[in-house]
Amino acid sequence: MSTFFTPERHGYAVRFSPFFKDRIAVATSQQFGLAGGGTLFVLERTPVSTLEPVAVFEWSDGLFDVAWCEGNPDIAVTGSGDGYLQVWNLHHPSMPVKTYHEHTKEVYSVNWNSHNRQRILSASWDCSMKTWDLGYPKSTRTYEGHTQLVYDAVWSPSVPSMFASVAGDGMLHLWEEEVASAPRMSVRAHEAEVLSCDWCRYDQNILATGASDGLIRVWDTRRLASPVTELQGCEYAVRRVKFSPYHASILASASYDFTSRIWDYKTSSEEIETVKHHSEFVYGLDFNPHIPGELADCGWDSLVHIFSPLSLSNLPLSEPR
Repeated sequence: MSTFFTPERHGYAVRFSPFFKDRIAVATSQQFGLAGGGTLFVLERTPVSTLEPVAVFEWSDGLFDVAWCEGNPDIAVTGSGDGYLQVWNLHHPSMPVKTYHEHTKEVYSVNWNSHNRQRILSASWDCSMKTWDLGYPKSTRTYEGHTQLVYDAVWSPSVPSMFASVAGDGMLHLWEEEVASAPRMSVRAHEAEVLSCDWCRYDQNILATGASDGLIRVWDTRRLASPVTELQGCEYAVRRVKFSPYHASILASASYDFTSRIWDYKTSSEEIETVKHHSEFVYGLDFNPHIPGELADCGWDSLVHIFSPLSLSNLPLSEPR
């Protein structure tokens, strides 16, 4: 396991680079995101498995999420508590190369489209989502369908024009990018705030939601009336859910119960492994797209870990998509 300590900064999100197997970006905030500034750490794993900073970027408000550009290995975007999006370039460390400011409250989620590599999706506590194009100074569309804070919005990895959003109103909305007036499909996913969602990489119809009720639910967009399955085991809120890029039925979760858990939703409603190496809320979680079975997580204890759960070590890889 590789570990990095972010002094006086509390981890909110971690993302592996889509280009480099040993590089991660970590979005952090001072004072648990309640006050103070934010720091983006870009870390590289060395041959002796230590994590060393490649770049460190500072912002005047807390940073809540980060996403790598899918078309340029040196660019990442973050979202912050003052409603801004910041576009950073590793070769310009002093300030963002571009900022966007239309959201009126915290930007809690940013996601880069893996097909249209100029396109960014943001979700905010102002109850809206917006799409942005790096070639334009303003947002391209605004989506308003949630009645409470939007916590997460994620592009489909299979259908370039579709994204999912979840919010404090308990709803899961599925959107067509070209249609901002109303979601294409909706379901009340939980009787609680929904904090995270993610798409399966092997089936364009499957996605998962995680909520403050401690439950994870898996959904099939062809039959949204009820979940495919419900995963139980987290003692407190599920802050992040992520599908594996190498195993079709494997997903991971990060929770306020200080754990990251591994699940096989097709075989059991219980986790196949619980990893507890944090002493505070676990907020950020990501699978390494280059190394099967490897993940990174970060939490409010200021620790970032890259680790390989035992349950994934000998698991056969799914057939290529």
